[in-house]
Amino acid sequence: MNTISRFLARTVALLALAGLLGAGAARVSAAEEHGEAQHGDAAHAEGVHAEGAHAGYVPAAEPPTLAKQFAHSYLTAYMFVLSLCMGSLFMVFLHHLFDAAWSVSIRRVTEALASMLFPHMLVALLPIILLEKELYPWMSIAEPATDAALNAKKGLFNVPMFNILVPVFVAVWGWIANRFRTWSIAQDKDGAAHWTSKARKLAAGGIFVFAITLTLVCFYLMKSMQHQFFSTMYGVYYFAGSVWVTLATIWVLVLVLRDKGPLKPIVQKRHIQDIGLWFFAFTVFYAYIHFSQYFLIWNAAMPEETFWYVERERGTWYWVGMTILFGHFFVPFLVLLNQDVKSQKEIMIPIAIWAWLMHYVDMQFNIMPLIHANGPKLHYLDFVTWFGLAAVILFGFWKRFHAAPPWPLKDPRLKETIVNHVVPRPGEAAAHH
Repeated sequence: MNTISRFLARTVALLALAGLLGAGAARVSAAEEHGEAQHGDAAHAEGVHAEGAHAGYVPAAEPPTLAKQFAHSYLTAYMFVLSLCMGSLFMVFLHHLFDAAWSVSIRRVTEALASMLFPHMLVALLPIILLEKELYPWMSIAEPATDAALNAKKGLFNVPMFNILVPVFVAVWGWIANRFRTWSIAQDKDGAAHWTSKARKLAAGGIFVFAITLTLVCFYLMKSMQHQFFSTMYGVYYFAGSVWVTLATIWVLVLVLRDKGPLKPIVQKRHIQDIGLWFFAFTVFYAYIHFSQYFLIWNAAMPEETFWYVERERGTWYWVGMTILFGHFFVPFLVLLNQDVKSQKEIMIPIAIWAWLMHYVDMQFNIMPLIHANGPKLHYLDFVTWFGLAAVILFGFWKRFHAAPPWPLKDPRLKETIVNHVVPRPGEAAAHH
């Protein structure tokens, strides 16, 4: 547990460093703001960002109130932590959908982390609901007919639908995650095959629920902050980043739980490497999705889409975008090209910390331009909300993980995951049966 605490402390230190660098960059670029404004005017003249394209959205010109700052900081932290829970739930889905053997050894880790969706993440949603008008300008528009974009989406973007659907969807995720975990633990007692069958059936139908509801929640909690924005890839974009950062987190958790004892009898070096392989795969997948969204929107040059990126190229937000481009993709991609590093903690732990930082920067890039139009300005509430929610989920996970056997004791694939993932000695063939 001390090891994990040190990881969190290092992450906060990196965020503080990023804040100092961002503040320095803001001072350096102060003399360039007039030039940035002229660049924005040129974009208007060329039709990329046509007048009235996002009527009703005005970037904040004054420092935000404490309530508005807290609301945006909290939403950023919430979406970060939600990523870990949803990424873990996806890994549980994958295990059952593909009848996987390698993931048996880590399934209790993903089950416990996914089960934080209920009640933890559902309760944590309450401040967002209470401060929703600080986050979503469209909720203050009394008559949707006066706003063309809102009028076109009023069937989805209305306050009752928001307040009902978002909590219901989070509760549904929590119910699914806890069903998987409950049935898994029940199988430890009797070894009955019907528990596996029930989990597979739930996964077969639940994966569609997962995809649709996650997309809608992303639309509600993040995309609707600028309700004029159109993107059919936004949900996949959030999903890809969520699984990416979750795999980095699982890598660290599994390593700690193996080295500290609970998973030592079942987790082999190849299991650790397999998680690294998945992390590498989603590094590429995230980059593909994010580039595709940007490329399609910018190439189409439709004002109701391009304005979202125009606002995120103002001031020092441009450099945040460059940080995501190189830090979220090129750094982990180039490091992980070497097969051997995927099981080396001296390299993977710093990469995992880097992944947490990059994902948080990504969430800031999506949320904070609404209150800090000319560049990121880290606030103490950013640290308080992120560390608070992360600590709640971490300690909840730790308690729930130790409340059951550390691995599925009578899973049909248990023997296979142990035998087939033993790394052979030099000159020996791997044992595959």
